[in-house]
Amino acid sequence: MGKKSCSFSRKIIRRRLKKMAETMPDDVISTNNVTTTTNNAATVSTAVVGGVAGKPKKKTGGARLWMRFDCFGQSELIECDKNAIIKRVSIPARDLRILGPVFSHSSNILAREKAMVVNLEFIKAIVTAEEVLVLDPLSQEVLPFVDQLRQQLPHRSPFKNHEDGQLDVQEKENYPLNGGKWLPAPEAAEGLQCELPFEFQVLEIALEVVCTYLDTSVADLEKDAYPVLDELARNVSTKNLEHVRGLKSNLTRLLARVQKVRDEIEHLLDDNEDMADLYLSRKRLQNQQFEAMLGVATSNSIVPVAPYVQRRGSNVSASFIASNLSDDNDVEDLEMLLEAYFMQLDGTRNKILSVREYIDDTEDYVNIQLDNQRNELIQLQLTLTIASFAIAVDTLIAGAFGMNIPCQLYNIKGIFGSFVGGTSAFSFLLFLLMLGYARWKKLLGS
Repeated sequence: MGKKSCSFSRKIIRRRLKKMAETMPDDVISTNNVTTTTNNAATVSTAVVGGVAGKPKKKTGGARLWMRFDCFGQSELIECDKNAIIKRVSIPARDLRILGPVFSHSSNILAREKAMVVNLEFIKAIVTAEEVLVLDPLSQEVLPFVDQLRQQLPHRSPFKNHEDGQLDVQEKENYPLNGGKWLPAPEAAEGLQCELPFEFQVLEIALEVVCTYLDTSVADLEKDAYPVLDELARNVSTKNLEHVRGLKSNLTRLLARVQKVRDEIEHLLDDNEDMADLYLSRKRLQNQQFEAMLGVATSNSIVPVAPYVQRRGSNVSASFIASNLSDDNDVEDLEMLLEAYFMQLDGTRNKILSVREYIDDTEDYVNIQLDNQRNELIQLQLTLTIASFAIAVDTLIAGAFGMNIPCQLYNIKGIFGSFVGGTSAFSFLLFLLMLGYARWKKLLGS
């Protein structure tokens, strides 16, 4: 009975695996130049068997979803952990912490030897001279950045193939083989590049998306702010004050986010060395030229004369560094790019400050209204106090005559009306005198 039950359960598991394998997609799915890798049926079978046996397979932690765009416009989805990213782009581990969720809504543009770490609001990417890796590309906020990369990055093939499938000889000359990979020569790379290098194109797209998002947020804030503030000026109520309080907190957070991006760009503009470090394509081409010159110097030298080769190589490197010193200090392209978006962020910041000034003006107007009402209440209270004092004098006189003390006035007939009228007139005259004195002292308004 035990063997029959085991064979029966195995048949059920096989049928389930067969159905799941039929309904699963292929190993690689490609749409719109985006390649997604999925697990095969063997992984699913392992998970199912583990689930039946009660021992599920543990998932490896640390892997995150990235989208890779190369300089030719090709893209793919990859899943890498921290160690794989560090080896791929040659950056320290602390830079990946900057791209983590702890530093969300922060702004950093860091230049490394072979990469540039971009952390602008929701855009978290690592840019090299050949590719860009975008973190969490399927999130709702990052999708506009991914779409802009697809549209604006040039879609071209690295080589032009003829009808027979062979690579053009001229293309081979422009792309010398280096370490098993075809890399563009300097003159060919200049022809392939547009107005800006690849890393600056990605940086421009990131700044454009972030500035557009912040500008849209400010426009929505302005659209909601002015009606609420006008309503508060017309009617000071608890509901309107609550709306203005929430509006002011949102404005403060938005101003801080705009200020972070603006300060980061201003920091780069103030330091030419940091801007020069962002020229990844130029540093790569310089390294390739330096290696090529050293290779030529080594191949043309005589083997027995080792010291001469070393001195010649040092002279070549010194002359190369001297010839490219002016190029390293040339940061005009990046400076113009950053200045354009700095001015745009400055305009966005001015819009937020104008809304804040309108809020402050509205608060001042509301405070003036409240102070005016408070003054009117104080004047009313002073008027009632004067009237109460005059009535109290009349009451005092009436109370004095109400005592059981013999008085000749009690024997006079018809004196009650005259006496009451006289005391009332005296109290009213006292009230007018005190009211006039208060107006003379400007304690009451006119």
